Amino acid sequence: MLRLPGTLMRGGTSKCWIFDARDLPPGADRPGGRLDEVLASAFGARDPRQIDGVGGATSTTSKAAIVHPSTEDGVDVDYLFAQVGIGTPGVEWGSNCGNCATAVGLYALLNGLAVPTGPRSTVVLRNRNTGVRLSATVPTPGGTVPELGTATVPGSLATGVPVGLGFRNPAGASTGALLPTGAGTELLGGVPVTLVDAGAPAVLADAAALGATALESPEEFAAHVPALAALRRAAALRMGLATEADPVSHAVPKAGVVAAPGDYITTLGETVRMADYDVAVRMVSMHAPHPVIGLTSAVAVASAVLTPGTIPAKLAGNRPSATVVRLGTPAGVVAAEAETDASGTVRLVTLHRAARRIATAHLLVPALLQESV
Repeated sequence: MLRLPGTLMRGGTSKCWIFDARDLPPGADRPGGRLDEVLASAFGARDPRQIDGVGGATSTTSKAAIVHPSTEDGVDVDYLFAQVGIGTPGVEWGSNCGNCATAVGLYALLNGLAVPTGPRSTVVLRNRNTGVRLSATVPTPGGTVPELGTATVPGSLATGVPVGLGFRNPAGASTGALLPTGAGTELLGGVPVTLVDAGAPAVLADAAALGATALESPEEFAAHVPALAALRRAAALRMGLATEADPVSHAVPKAGVVAAPGDYITTLGETVRMADYDVAVRMVSMHAPHPVIGLTSAVAVASAVLTPGTIPAKLAGNRPSATVVRLGTPAGVVAAEAETDASGTVRLVTLHRAARRIATAHLLVPALLQESV
Protein backbone atom coordinates (compact mmCIF):
# COMPACT_ATOMS: atom_id res chain seq x y z
CA MET A 1 0.00 0.00 0.00
CA LEU A 2 1.34 3.44 -0.91
CA ARG A 3 1.28 5.64 2.15
CA LEU A 4 2.60 8.95 0.89
CA PRO A 5 3.67 11.44 3.59
CA GLY A 6 2.52 14.96 2.82
CA THR A 7 2.03 18.35 4.42
CA LEU A 8 -0.88 20.64 3.66
CA MET A 9 0.20 24.28 3.72
CA ARG A 10 -1.58 27.55 3.10
CA GLY A 11 0.49 30.08 1.24
CA GLY A 12 -1.20 33.44 0.68
CA THR A 13 -4.56 32.65 -0.93
CA SER A 14 -3.70 29.12 -2.06
CA LYS A 15 -3.51 25.71 -0.43
CA CYS A 16 -0.72 23.40 -1.52
CA TRP A 17 0.19 19.83 -0.66
CA ILE A 18 3.96 19.58 -0.25
CA PHE A 19 5.79 16.29 -0.73
CA ASP A 20 9.42 15.48 -0.06
CA ALA A 21 10.83 13.94 -3.25
CA ARG A 22 12.59 11.31 -1.14
CA ASP A 23 9.18 9.94 -0.07
CA LEU A 24 7.90 9.37 -3.61
CA PRO A 25 7.84 5.85 -5.13
CA PRO A 26 10.59 4.86 -7.57
CA GLY A 27 10.25 6.53 -10.97
CA ALA A 28 8.04 9.33 -9.66
CA ASP A 29 10.74 11.95 -9.30
CA ARG A 30 10.08 13.97 -12.48
CA PRO A 31 7.09 15.43 -14.36
CA GLY A 32 5.14 13.10 -16.57
CA GLY A 33 4.19 9.46 -16.31
CA ARG A 34 4.56 8.01 -12.85
CA LEU A 35 4.53 11.28 -10.89
CA ASP A 36 1.46 12.54 -12.73
CA GLU A 37 -0.34 9.29 -11.91
CA VAL A 38 0.50 9.59 -8.22
CA LEU A 39 -0.69 13.20 -7.94
CA ALA A 40 -3.83 12.77 -10.02
CA SER A 41 -4.82 9.73 -7.96
CA ALA A 42 -4.00 11.33 -4.61
CA PHE A 43 -6.01 14.45 -5.48
CA GLY A 44 -8.97 12.59 -6.98
CA ALA A 45 -8.38 14.70 -10.09
CA ARG A 46 -10.68 12.81 -12.46
CA ASP A 47 -13.74 13.94 -10.49
CA PRO A 48 -14.55 17.69 -10.85
CA ARG A 49 -15.40 17.72 -7.13
CA GLN A 50 -12.20 15.79 -6.26
CA ILE A 51 -14.42 14.09 -3.69
CA ASP A 52 -12.22 10.98 -3.42
CA GLY A 53 -8.94 12.81 -2.93
CA VAL A 54 -7.20 15.64 -1.16
CA GLY A 55 -7.75 18.26 -3.89
CA GLY A 56 -9.92 21.26 -3.12
CA ALA A 57 -11.75 21.32 -6.50
CA THR A 58 -10.62 24.87 -7.32
CA SER A 59 -7.56 26.12 -9.16
CA THR A 60 -6.19 27.71 -5.96
CA THR A 61 -6.56 24.54 -3.91
CA SER A 62 -5.58 21.81 -6.40
CA LYS A 63 -1.84 22.39 -6.18
CA ALA A 64 1.22 20.45 -5.16
CA ALA A 65 4.94 21.05 -4.70
CA ILE A 66 7.68 18.42 -4.79
CA VAL A 67 10.70 19.55 -2.76
CA HIS A 68 14.22 18.32 -2.11
CA PRO A 69 17.48 19.82 -0.86
CA SER A 70 19.36 21.63 -3.61
CA THR A 71 22.85 20.64 -4.72
CA GLU A 72 23.52 24.08 -6.20
CA ASP A 73 25.62 26.57 -4.28
CA GLY A 74 23.56 29.41 -2.85
CA VAL A 75 20.25 27.54 -3.18
CA ASP A 76 18.61 25.78 -0.23
CA VAL A 77 15.66 24.01 -1.82
CA ASP A 78 14.63 22.93 -5.31
CA TYR A 79 10.93 22.43 -5.94
CA LEU A 80 8.55 21.45 -8.70
CA PHE A 81 5.11 23.05 -8.85
CA ALA A 82 2.16 20.98 -10.07
CA GLN A 83 -1.25 22.33 -11.04
CA VAL A 84 -3.38 19.22 -10.67
CA GLY A 85 -6.35 18.81 -12.98
CA ILE A 86 -9.94 19.21 -11.86
CA GLY A 87 -12.29 16.88 -13.70
CA THR A 88 -9.33 15.53 -15.66
CA PRO A 89 -6.46 13.26 -14.57
CA GLY A 90 -3.87 15.56 -16.15
CA VAL A 91 -1.20 17.61 -14.33
CA GLU A 92 0.25 20.83 -15.74
CA TRP A 93 3.92 21.60 -15.10
CA GLY A 94 4.44 24.66 -17.28
CA SER A 95 4.38 27.34 -14.63
CA ASN A 96 5.27 28.39 -11.10
CA CYS A 97 3.05 29.47 -8.20
CA GLY A 98 4.20 32.23 -5.88
CA ASN A 99 1.70 31.38 -3.18
CA CYS A 100 2.96 27.79 -3.09
CA ALA A 101 6.54 29.10 -3.06
CA THR A 102 5.58 31.09 0.03
CA ALA A 103 4.44 27.84 1.63
CA VAL A 104 7.60 26.01 0.50
CA GLY A 105 9.77 28.63 2.20
CA LEU A 106 8.07 28.15 5.56
CA TYR A 107 7.92 24.36 5.06
CA ALA A 108 11.68 24.25 4.45
CA LEU A 109 12.36 25.88 7.81
CA LEU A 110 9.81 23.78 9.68
CA ASN A 111 11.19 20.53 8.23
CA GLY A 112 14.92 21.13 8.43
CA LEU A 113 15.59 21.71 4.72
CA ALA A 114 16.87 25.14 5.72
CA VAL A 115 18.33 26.28 9.05
CA PRO A 116 17.11 29.38 10.94
CA THR A 117 19.86 31.99 11.03
CA GLY A 118 18.69 34.56 13.57
CA PRO A 119 15.75 36.89 14.04
CA ARG A 120 15.01 36.65 10.30
CA SER A 121 15.86 33.73 8.05
CA THR A 122 15.97 33.75 4.26
CA VAL A 123 15.46 30.55 2.31
CA VAL A 124 16.65 30.55 -1.31
CA LEU A 125 14.41 28.49 -3.58
CA ARG A 126 14.78 27.36 -7.17
CA ASN A 127 11.65 26.56 -9.13
CA ARG A 128 12.58 23.63 -11.36
CA ASN A 129 9.64 24.29 -13.74
CA THR A 130 11.02 27.64 -14.87
CA GLY A 131 14.51 27.95 -13.38
CA VAL A 132 13.45 31.09 -11.47
CA ARG A 133 15.12 31.71 -8.13
CA LEU A 134 13.14 33.10 -5.23
CA SER A 135 13.84 34.08 -1.66
CA ALA A 136 11.45 33.55 1.24
CA THR A 137 12.21 35.61 4.34
CA VAL A 138 10.55 34.47 7.56
CA PRO A 139 10.79 35.87 11.11
CA THR A 140 12.60 33.34 13.32
CA PRO A 141 12.96 35.02 16.71
CA GLY A 142 15.61 33.33 18.81
CA GLY A 143 16.18 30.89 15.97
CA THR A 144 12.67 29.46 16.40
CA VAL A 145 10.39 28.88 13.42
CA PRO A 146 6.85 30.05 14.28
CA GLU A 147 3.80 27.92 13.58
CA LEU A 148 1.36 30.85 13.75
CA GLY A 149 1.44 34.55 12.98
CA THR A 150 -0.76 37.61 12.61
CA ALA A 151 -0.07 38.51 8.97
CA THR A 152 -2.97 38.64 6.51
CA VAL A 153 -3.26 39.06 2.74
CA PRO A 154 -6.03 40.43 0.49
CA GLY A 155 -8.53 37.69 -0.23
CA SER A 156 -8.40 35.96 3.14
CA LEU A 157 -9.19 36.90 6.72
CA ALA A 158 -6.99 34.07 7.98
CA THR A 159 -3.75 34.95 9.72
CA GLY A 160 -0.38 33.32 9.22
CA VAL A 161 3.37 33.62 9.52
CA PRO A 162 4.60 36.65 7.53
CA VAL A 163 6.75 35.72 4.55
CA GLY A 164 8.47 38.16 2.22
CA LEU A 165 8.66 36.41 -1.15
CA GLY A 166 11.21 37.85 -3.54
CA PHE A 167 11.46 37.03 -7.26
CA ARG A 168 15.07 37.50 -8.34
CA ASN A 169 15.78 38.72 -11.89
CA PRO A 170 12.27 37.64 -12.87
CA ALA A 171 12.33 38.56 -16.57
CA GLY A 172 12.60 36.07 -19.38
CA ALA A 173 12.75 32.76 -17.54
CA SER A 174 10.46 31.03 -20.05
CA THR A 175 11.10 32.96 -23.28
CA GLY A 176 14.45 34.66 -22.73
CA ALA A 177 13.11 38.23 -22.70
CA LEU A 178 10.82 40.48 -20.65
CA LEU A 179 8.95 41.34 -23.87
CA PRO A 180 9.15 38.07 -25.83
CA THR A 181 8.22 39.65 -29.18
CA GLY A 182 10.11 42.88 -28.55
CA ALA A 183 6.89 44.93 -28.60
CA GLY A 184 5.25 46.54 -25.59
CA THR A 185 1.84 46.48 -27.27
CA GLU A 186 0.49 44.43 -30.16
CA LEU A 187 -2.76 43.03 -31.54
CA LEU A 188 -3.96 39.47 -31.06
CA GLY A 189 -7.19 38.78 -32.89
CA GLY A 190 -7.76 42.51 -33.05
CA VAL A 191 -7.36 42.91 -29.27
CA PRO A 192 -4.58 45.19 -27.93
CA VAL A 193 -2.39 43.12 -25.58
CA THR A 194 0.94 43.19 -23.79
CA LEU A 195 2.91 39.95 -23.86
CA VAL A 196 5.30 39.87 -20.90
CA ASP A 197 7.51 37.22 -19.31
CA ALA A 198 8.32 38.02 -15.68
CA GLY A 199 7.51 35.65 -12.85
CA ALA A 200 5.53 33.79 -15.49
CA PRO A 201 4.62 34.45 -19.11
CA ALA A 202 1.40 36.48 -19.31
CA VAL A 203 -0.94 38.01 -21.84
CA LEU A 204 -2.53 41.20 -20.51
CA ALA A 205 -5.39 42.54 -22.61
CA ASP A 206 -6.85 46.03 -22.62
CA ALA A 207 -10.06 45.41 -20.68
CA ALA A 208 -12.15 47.84 -22.73
CA ALA A 209 -11.35 45.96 -25.95
CA LEU A 210 -13.07 42.88 -24.50
CA GLY A 211 -16.01 44.81 -23.09
CA ALA A 212 -14.65 44.48 -19.56
CA THR A 213 -13.68 47.06 -16.93
CA ALA A 214 -11.20 45.09 -14.77
CA LEU A 215 -13.39 46.20 -11.84
CA GLU A 216 -15.74 43.21 -11.99
CA SER A 217 -16.42 40.73 -9.24
CA PRO A 218 -15.21 37.19 -10.02
CA GLU A 219 -18.80 36.20 -10.82
CA GLU A 220 -19.16 39.07 -13.29
CA PHE A 221 -15.74 38.47 -14.78
CA ALA A 222 -16.63 34.85 -15.58
CA ALA A 223 -18.35 36.05 -18.76
CA HIS A 224 -14.96 37.05 -20.18
CA VAL A 225 -13.17 33.74 -19.48
CA PRO A 226 -13.90 32.17 -22.92
CA ALA A 227 -12.43 35.16 -24.77
CA LEU A 228 -9.34 35.08 -22.56
CA ALA A 229 -8.94 31.34 -23.09
CA ALA A 230 -8.73 32.01 -26.82
CA LEU A 231 -6.25 34.84 -26.25
CA ARG A 232 -4.17 32.55 -24.02
CA ARG A 233 -3.77 30.05 -26.85
CA ALA A 234 -2.95 32.75 -29.41
CA ALA A 235 -0.42 34.26 -26.99
CA ALA A 236 1.21 30.88 -26.34
CA LEU A 237 1.81 30.50 -30.06
CA ARG A 238 2.99 34.09 -30.48
CA MET A 239 5.41 33.82 -27.54
CA GLY A 240 6.85 30.52 -28.72
CA LEU A 241 5.53 28.65 -25.70
CA ALA A 242 3.62 26.17 -27.88
CA THR A 243 3.17 25.01 -31.45
CA GLU A 244 -0.06 24.29 -33.28
CA ALA A 245 0.54 20.59 -32.67
CA ASP A 246 0.84 20.97 -28.90
CA PRO A 247 -2.14 20.41 -26.60
CA VAL A 248 -3.82 23.50 -25.20
CA SER A 249 -2.40 24.59 -21.85
CA HIS A 250 -4.71 26.12 -19.27
CA ALA A 251 -1.86 27.24 -17.00
CA VAL A 252 0.46 29.36 -19.17
CA PRO A 253 0.64 31.98 -20.28
CA LYS A 254 -1.28 33.64 -17.50
CA ALA A 255 -4.19 35.60 -18.98
CA GLY A 256 -6.09 38.64 -17.78
CA VAL A 257 -7.25 42.17 -18.41
CA VAL A 258 -5.98 45.52 -17.17
CA ALA A 259 -7.57 48.96 -16.93
CA ALA A 260 -7.11 52.36 -15.39
CA PRO A 261 -8.10 52.61 -11.70
CA GLY A 262 -11.71 53.10 -10.66
CA ASP A 263 -13.74 52.73 -7.48
CA TYR A 264 -15.00 49.20 -6.74
CA ILE A 265 -16.22 46.88 -3.96
CA THR A 266 -14.04 43.90 -3.00
CA THR A 267 -15.27 40.37 -2.48
CA LEU A 268 -15.10 41.07 1.27
CA GLY A 269 -17.41 44.08 0.88
CA GLU A 270 -14.75 46.78 1.30
CA THR A 271 -14.61 49.89 -0.86
CA VAL A 272 -11.44 50.53 -2.84
CA ARG A 273 -10.97 54.06 -4.21
CA MET A 274 -9.24 54.74 -7.50
CA ALA A 275 -6.58 56.77 -5.68
CA ASP A 276 -5.63 53.72 -3.62
CA TYR A 277 -3.94 51.79 -6.44
CA ASP A 278 -2.20 52.12 -9.81
CA VAL A 279 -3.79 49.67 -12.23
CA ALA A 280 -6.88 47.45 -12.14
CA VAL A 281 -6.37 43.80 -13.03
CA ARG A 282 -8.52 40.69 -13.30
CA MET A 283 -6.87 37.35 -14.10
CA VAL A 284 -8.00 33.89 -15.16
CA SER A 285 -6.75 30.86 -13.23
CA MET A 286 -7.09 27.67 -15.27
CA HIS A 287 -10.77 27.78 -16.35
CA ALA A 288 -12.11 30.36 -13.89
CA PRO A 289 -11.63 33.92 -12.63
CA HIS A 290 -8.85 34.17 -10.05
CA PRO A 291 -10.30 35.34 -6.70
CA VAL A 292 -7.30 37.67 -6.17
CA ILE A 293 -4.20 37.43 -8.37
CA GLY A 294 -1.51 34.79 -8.57
CA LEU A 295 1.86 36.03 -7.38
CA THR A 296 3.60 35.16 -10.64
CA SER A 297 0.89 37.15 -12.42
CA ALA A 298 1.44 40.02 -9.99
CA VAL A 299 5.14 40.03 -10.87
CA ALA A 300 4.27 40.07 -14.58
CA VAL A 301 1.84 42.98 -14.23
CA ALA A 302 4.17 44.96 -11.96
CA SER A 303 7.08 44.46 -14.35
CA ALA A 304 4.91 45.59 -17.26
CA VAL A 305 3.85 48.72 -15.35
CA LEU A 306 7.54 49.59 -14.99
CA THR A 307 8.22 49.03 -18.71
CA PRO A 308 7.48 51.97 -21.03
CA GLY A 309 5.27 51.20 -24.01
CA THR A 310 3.20 48.46 -22.40
CA ILE A 311 -0.54 48.71 -21.83
CA PRO A 312 -0.21 48.49 -18.01
CA ALA A 313 2.41 51.28 -18.05
CA LYS A 314 0.09 53.54 -20.06
CA LEU A 315 -2.88 52.80 -17.82
CA ALA A 316 -1.01 53.26 -14.53
CA GLY A 317 -0.39 56.95 -15.24
CA ASN A 318 1.19 58.93 -12.43
CA ARG A 319 2.19 56.57 -9.67
CA PRO A 320 3.07 58.03 -6.24
CA SER A 321 6.01 55.63 -5.81
CA ALA A 322 8.71 54.60 -8.25
CA THR A 323 9.33 51.34 -6.42
CA VAL A 324 5.87 50.09 -5.38
CA VAL A 325 3.20 48.98 -7.85
CA ARG A 326 -0.29 48.71 -6.38
CA LEU A 327 -2.61 46.27 -8.13
CA GLY A 328 -6.38 46.51 -7.75
CA THR A 329 -7.65 42.90 -7.55
CA PRO A 330 -11.12 41.48 -6.75
CA ALA A 331 -10.07 40.94 -3.11
CA GLY A 332 -8.28 44.25 -2.59
CA VAL A 333 -4.99 45.98 -3.29
CA VAL A 334 -1.86 43.84 -3.68
CA ALA A 335 1.41 45.79 -3.45
CA ALA A 336 4.53 44.65 -5.30
CA GLU A 337 7.84 46.18 -4.25
CA ALA A 338 10.29 46.43 -7.13
CA GLU A 339 14.02 47.07 -7.25
CA THR A 340 15.53 48.21 -10.56
CA ASP A 341 19.10 48.80 -11.68
CA ALA A 342 20.53 51.91 -13.36
CA SER A 343 19.15 50.80 -16.72
CA GLY A 344 15.64 50.37 -15.34
CA THR A 345 15.76 46.58 -15.47
CA VAL A 346 13.71 44.95 -12.71
CA ARG A 347 16.08 42.93 -10.53
CA LEU A 348 13.80 41.98 -7.64
CA VAL A 349 10.06 41.99 -6.99
CA THR A 350 8.93 41.31 -3.42
CA LEU A 351 5.41 40.51 -2.25
CA HIS A 352 4.41 40.21 1.38
CA ARG A 353 2.42 37.08 2.13
CA ALA A 354 1.32 34.84 4.99
CA ALA A 355 1.69 31.10 5.38
CA ARG A 356 0.67 28.36 7.80
CA ARG A 357 1.12 24.62 8.20
CA ILE A 358 -2.38 23.12 8.31
CA ALA A 359 -1.77 19.38 8.57
CA THR A 360 0.66 16.54 8.14
CA ALA A 361 -0.69 13.23 6.90
CA HIS A 362 -0.08 9.96 5.12
CA LEU A 363 -2.11 9.87 1.91
CA LEU A 364 -3.41 6.52 0.70
CA VAL A 365 -3.14 6.70 -3.09
CA PRO A 366 -5.98 4.55 -4.53
CA ALA A 367 -4.48 3.77 -7.95
CA LEU A 368 -1.34 2.46 -6.28
CA LEU A 369 -2.71 0.59 -3.28
CA GLN A 370 -0.87 -2.61 -4.15
CA GLU A 371 2.50 -0.88 -4.18
CA SER A 372 4.85 0.11 -1.44
CA VAL A 373 7.48 2.75 -0.81
